[in-house]
Amino acid sequence: MLPSRRTYSLLLLGLAIAPALAFLFPSRLAIAVLGVLLFDGMVLAIAALDSRRVNAHRVTVTRHELSRLSIGRDNLVSLTVDSTRPAVIALYDHYPLSFTVSTMPLAATLSANSTQVLSYTVHPTHRGEYDWETLQVRQLSPWKLAWHDWNVSQPQKVAVYPDLIGLRSLSIRLTLPASGALKRAKRLGIGTEFAELREYGIGDDPRFIDWKATARRGAPLVRVLEPEQEQTLMILLDRGRLMTAHVNGLARFDWGLNATLALALAGLHRGDRVGVAVFDRQIHTWIPPERGQPHLNRLIERLTPIQPDILEPDYLGAVTTVVNQHTRRALVVIITDVVEQTASAELLAALGRLAPRYLPFCVTLRDPAVDQQAHTPTDDLPSTYERAVALDLLAQRQIAFTALKQRGVLVLDAPANQITEELVDRYLQLKAKNQL
Repeated sequence: MLPSRRTYSLLLLGLAIAPALAFLFPSRLAIAVLGVLLFDGMVLAIAALDSRRVNAHRVTVTRHELSRLSIGRDNLVSLTVDSTRPAVIALYDHYPLSFTVSTMPLAATLSANSTQVLSYTVHPTHRGEYDWETLQVRQLSPWKLAWHDWNVSQPQKVAVYPDLIGLRSLSIRLTLPASGALKRAKRLGIGTEFAELREYGIGDDPRFIDWKATARRGAPLVRVLEPEQEQTLMILLDRGRLMTAHVNGLARFDWGLNATLALALAGLHRGDRVGVAVFDRQIHTWIPPERGQPHLNRLIERLTPIQPDILEPDYLGAVTTVVNQHTRRALVVIITDVVEQTASAELLAALGRLAPRYLPFCVTLRDPAVDQQAHTPTDDLPSTYERAVALDLLAQRQIAFTALKQRGVLVLDAPANQITEELVDRYLQLKAKNQL
């Protein structure tokens, strides 16, 4: 039993009685003290009795089943509350302590024979399995003198996965008709596989006019070509030292893993065969190229448990191993980070060896905090030194990227928290332009 505000107010009223009793019995202060104690004791006894009355009509609370949560996202958690009588309640859900929560405790007022769904969000920042514990429920007594408190045992084991919410959004986006530059690329007939015939429009390339179909129809028709399907996309994800750093609340490796799965989803949706390798000093995990939606599920299950480690990556060994596994031309994407040209010499050498047989693509995850530091004006000496270091880091990265581009390597350098969308867009552009 926990006293309510009304009970505390009554107890304070008891203190106000003491001066009145002392005035009536100036020679007997013990009567005043005894009167206050009797009054407060009566209030507490009534509150305790009122609290016990809740037992007969407790609310019923059930947490909806939780399966998989997405890292770095606000995941919805819902609780259903059923009540046979009017009730005022407060709930505290014992979520994993490492999560950030939106609102806790939860409060609600229910009418008789009603059901209400209460929700809050949790924001996990590490992958893995977590135990969800009990629910603590407090219900206000009928006379509102006390809170009746009890626990509801609803233990659950919940797994935190990569950004599944983002994958669902991307899947919907990929099913929508092409727009913008991609739509124009298709309209102009860029590609190698025949898709359809349609009427000639302003801006269409006359080279794609189908003269036989035009003669039969009596009106100019053009061939719409799409990028070749069933190509191969190889993704190499670095799990080494640089990927252990945290950027915007998540490890750089987690941002890279989210981007890997999103790129794999885009590749599978476009009909490509997708393979993934995770490496440090050696190939840690190798998943051969396959196509189809079931392959994405296998990728998620195989890649989710992997964590980064403080090891220097062997780029040359990883590239050599993967290309020996697949000798046909493929788009080879390495997701990593670079510091400067000298420190990344092995990366430059490894990617340089891929061209021109393969199409190498280097994707680096930049820390937006460095960008902000470099572009924020300073007014004191320590901040000026910090800004100079940030500017130098960015300049060294650009030198490394220039060296990569000179060797025929495609480059995408973007903030880690924005890399997924930019990488998928770049891949779709490559497919639309048939660069592979």
